[in-house]
Amino acid sequence: MNDSQIMITLPDGSSKALQAGSTVADLAASIGPGLAKAAVAARVNERLVDLSSVLPDDATASIVTRQDDDPDALYVLRHSAAHALATAVRELYPDVGIGFGPPIEEGFYYDFAVPEPFTPEDIDMIESRMREVVEADHLFKRREVTREEAELLFSDDPLKLERLAEIPETETISVYEDGPFLDLCRGPHAPSTGEIKHFKLLNAAGAYWRGDENRQMLQRIYGTAFFTSQALDQHLVRLEEAKKRDHRKIGKDLDLFSTQDDIGPGLVCWHPKGARIQLQLRRWIEDLVIERGYDVVYTPHLSNETLFRRSGHLPNYTENMYPSMRGENEDEAFRIKPMNCPGHSTIFAAQPRSYRDLPLRLSEIANVYRYERSGTLHGLLRVRMLTMDDGHVFCAPEQVESEIFTCLELVDTVMTTLGLSYRFDLSTRPDDDKRIGDDSIWDRAEEALHDALKRAELEYGVDEGGGAFYGPKIDVKYKDAIGREWQGATIQLDFNLPERFELEYIGRDNQRHRPVLIHRAIFGTLERFTGVLIEHFSGAFPPWLAPVQSRVLPITDAQSAAAQAIAERLKVQGFRVEVDARSDTLGYRIREAELQKVPYVLVVGDREVETDTVAVRARGVKEKQIVISVDDFVTHLNEQVESKSLSTGTFLD
Repeated sequence: MNDSQIMITLPDGSSKALQAGSTVADLAASIGPGLAKAAVAARVNERLVDLSSVLPDDATASIVTRQDDDPDALYVLRHSAAHALATAVRELYPDVGIGFGPPIEEGFYYDFAVPEPFTPEDIDMIESRMREVVEADHLFKRREVTREEAELLFSDDPLKLERLAEIPETETISVYEDGPFLDLCRGPHAPSTGEIKHFKLLNAAGAYWRGDENRQMLQRIYGTAFFTSQALDQHLVRLEEAKKRDHRKIGKDLDLFSTQDDIGPGLVCWHPKGARIQLQLRRWIEDLVIERGYDVVYTPHLSNETLFRRSGHLPNYTENMYPSMRGENEDEAFRIKPMNCPGHSTIFAAQPRSYRDLPLRLSEIANVYRYERSGTLHGLLRVRMLTMDDGHVFCAPEQVESEIFTCLELVDTVMTTLGLSYRFDLSTRPDDDKRIGDDSIWDRAEEALHDALKRAELEYGVDEGGGAFYGPKIDVKYKDAIGREWQGATIQLDFNLPERFELEYIGRDNQRHRPVLIHRAIFGTLERFTGVLIEHFSGAFPPWLAPVQSRVLPITDAQSAAAQAIAERLKVQGFRVEVDARSDTLGYRIREAELQKVPYVLVVGDREVETDTVAVRARGVKEKQIVISVDDFVTHLNEQVESKSLSTGTFLD
């Protein structure tokens, strides 16, 4: 190879010689015209870049093509769509302040400083102008500029100037131009706005600048984009289904929970029916962990501030903690707990431990409190009082793998029972300034989790930098009924807290050793998990989890006493039962029970009173009922509860 050529390694291991100065587009064309036509970006040395990027010598490269199932391809498309949106807004509102417009998991957004919120009519007008921007097929042109040039280019955009001031002196500053619009941006982008054929603007909402509630309120326009109309249509259908399943609406309709202004945002009140769901979940997970050798403990909601300083939460987690409260002495301060692990560490340290005590498994379903910013709060999914199904395992190094296996098995039991598919991510160490402990400790912890997942023969992704400040973790991501992915269980490995609390046990060699700490939460938080379950089941909980398992309906007042007696028989068996003896028609009361998602409606008339039977209508079985004895119904419901069946059963088939 001569000096005028460069060598590029392709995904299949083969090499390609190109002229020095060749771009990614040149590489795609050299492979084939079909690939060149389908290309939208490339991964060069594992970095996502534009097609116009010049290739370095001895690089690895793979072409990113227009595919709706490629996250990198969608990232580039949606990033470009955000710029096209900003172009349209700036054309319609020349004086608008420009914030940022990143791609996000299912679309994109852009923030704007405007005097009045955008109306639905504004969004329609912006979308129409955006289609004109797409039709114009403006090229995305990247240009590297000096800091002084950038300051001049964005002299009328204070939001951009603020961001510019934060860019390190050593970092290259780049801008992107598409037609009349210029933006401060790292990229990458699609070749032109004409690539953005299938998109939809969804809504606008207020958003604080930089997520800081003390800064100005901006207007954030959300949208989504795909490479095909089919994928876009499917996504919009899912969004409509998601609206129907919104846990906040269903929670109100079924009277499950509320948040009250007098109490405060992000602080949930569970109403009786919602509390019944909570109770079932608590009992279930507590039974599961006790079966696996955990001991239940309880720790205070409030602790001396020195505890959290020792654990590292102060100062590494301060922004998520509530302010300190002064005690009787001026030098004494208390904090409401954001985590349970410091308290559990003190329980371990409360008495001498030997290898015979290990593993020590502690479980606590407890409320913790975290100061989430008001703009991030969302029903049950993001709250300030969190109920954690916390578990902490203190074990010897040689026990780590088997304990992680137990945690993984517990995850599988819960997810399988609820019919949720799931996958794993290994979240590694965050940036240096966001973690405690030296690299050798992190190396040990990450290696241990890698080994456990591999030996369990589990496939997993890697979330670089996604670990907690004290250790790496296994994150469980699960899908609901309409394909949305949620963050669920976490299994975290921690060598740092045992060091900070100077935890020790006497080993077989009669020497002192440090235990390893495993943090695990299977539900994550009961609030978030319940919110997801509400949407997953669309409020129609399986019989074992439903807040009301059956509702007894007398046909007339003459059967009211018999209906009450049947309800009492069921309650004695531990079932959650209501009687609806209102004077409304039977049809109206049946429909009301259906709207309340009650699994079983038991109708009682004169014949049923005489024969000690009930006419059973099962949820999801239209216009069909069966008359069976009360005892047979009890047997059936017992079977449904004990098996934790996800359906109302087949006895009506």
